[in-house]
Amino acid sequence: MKATLSNPSTDIILGFHALSDPIRLQVLELLRSQELCVCELCEHLQMSQSKLSFHLKTLKEAKLVRSRQEGRWIYYSLNLAQFIALEEHLASYRRFSPILPARNCLEPT
Repeated sequence: MKATLSNPSTDIILGFHALSDPIRLQVLELLRSQELCVCELCEHLQMSQSKLSFHLKTLKEAKLVRSRQEGRWIYYSLNLAQFIALEEHLASYRRFSPILPARNCLEPT
């Protein structure tokens, strides 16, 4: 039986891309326990709003964070549904692949 290759959806690709940056991971860590406004994120990360806005845009495009505007400020929170989608994507590799012990690449097969 031949395995069929499926292409990951754009959301999955954007999600893993967003997770590949240390600054974006710091943002997600800060949002883990509470919603924060952009000014609070800037303060915690000691970074300008213009630099942070690029990372927040990437996280929003990847659907990892949600935003809402209140007055002048934009508040960010985690979008847990997208984290679940990424987890399920990774779990599919574990579920349908035999788990093999780690091998030393230098050992002859």
